[in-house]
Amino acid sequence: MVILGIDPGLASTGYGVVEKKEGLLRPLGFGGIDTSPREPLSSRLDKIYSEVRELIERYHPDLLVLEELFFNKNARSAMVVGQARGGIILAAAHAGIGVEEYTPLQVKQTLVGHGRADKRQVEYMVRTLLHIEGDIGSSHASDALALAVCHAHSERMRGRLDEALGGKAVQKKPAHKKRTVR
Repeated sequence: MVILGIDPGLASTGYGVVEKKEGLLRPLGFGGIDTSPREPLSSRLDKIYSEVRELIERYHPDLLVLEELFFNKNARSAMVVGQARGGIILAAAHAGIGVEEYTPLQVKQTLVGHGRADKRQVEYMVRTLLHIEGDIGSSHASDALALAVCHAHSERMRGRLDEALGGKAVQKKPAHKKRTVR
């Protein structure tokens, strides 16, 4: 299974591609999509959409995993991220791949063991779990890889639960089906 994790943002969108094969994870690629605040919003969103489509064509992921949007104190920032997410979800829909979402809390709990982990702790675990020796380059790419790893581990846990319950576990929506985003 190939998982494309994306940490959405208008100025900088991080991506990380992870392959899960025979229970092992390995990074296939990671980086960022940067846009200039001097460009019109429509051009910035088009660049994010186009580059995500290129990533999908290059890596042929089975699934795209996004950070779930949450509102904090800055509603304007959340709206801008929501617009970037829309372009990313549209790129996945046009490619016919499913989208899953995880909250930052879920990702931190899965990788570090507690929801109050800081970015350095998450990056350390990403580098450790994926055997990345060099610098990842940006916190956005690290967060995107963390999303992909989180999904890989969540899939493993769902499989174990299903096995333990004799195939009667309540399943999350299948990862490969298109997901309706609210």
